Amino acid sequence: MNCQSSQLNITNSLPAIGSVQFFANRLKQLDVSLLIETTFITIVAISAVKLFEGGSFSRVAWLAAPAILIAAALIPPMVRKQKLPDIGLNVSQMKSSLTILGRICAATFPTLFAGLWLLKSFGLELPLRPILLPAQSNICWLFYQFMYVAVAEEVFFRGYVQTNVLRITNTVIGGWCRPQQWTSIVISAAIFAVAHIVVQGQITSALTFLPGLVLGWLFVRTRSLLAPILFHGLANTCYFVMAAALA
Repeated sequence: MNCQSSQLNITNSLPAIGSVQFFANRLKQLDVSLLIETTFITIVAISAVKLFEGGSFSRVAWLAAPAILIAAALIPPMVRKQKLPDIGLNVSQMKSSLTILGRICAATFPTLFAGLWLLKSFGLELPLRPILLPAQSNICWLFYQFMYVAVAEEVFFRGYVQTNVLRITNTVIGGWCRPQQWTSIVISAAIFAVAHIVVQGQITSALTFLPGLVLGWLFVRTRSLLAPILFHGLANTCYFVMAAALA
């Protein structure tokens, strides 16, 4: 839907004095049940991942955490009989997603390296240092980042959380226009960052809000999960390589 034309139609069809009443009516149409479900599922999923991340469960968590996130993302929509987010594996979507992904990587990764280099130049510790479990090889870690972490987190935070935010705000804003898109991007990125703070137990994990914005933008720009999944895996991998090179 064209956001500008939608706003123009609203302006023409409603008196200025009735605009407040119009948005009040929109709020009454808010899908409260979906809002409650999304909040509940998000809290439960993050709490479950946190439980497995601690103590003697740390090894199990490497497989349990992705399984929890994927189950939390897929089961509620299936129960509601809602369409699941598109992965984006058809030829036209893949071509578009890879083109956009290449441009984003070319813009963000050099900037990331420059920022990390400046931190080391001033003698500061790098934030979000990659953690390897004992006896785990770098190759296994890289494989895990793509096949488990990137897939599971994007299916949950973009495929479930951001999709539901888009559905909820659609009743208030209407139509996948820019305000609605950016609302979903910011909210999903904030939840993404809070989840990392809770699970990892360090305030520097709030920095994941920034890549969360990029991931959310890729999701609404391509309308599929392929680009966010690939960028997530590449970002984690590049950060690992850059941190190791600068250590």
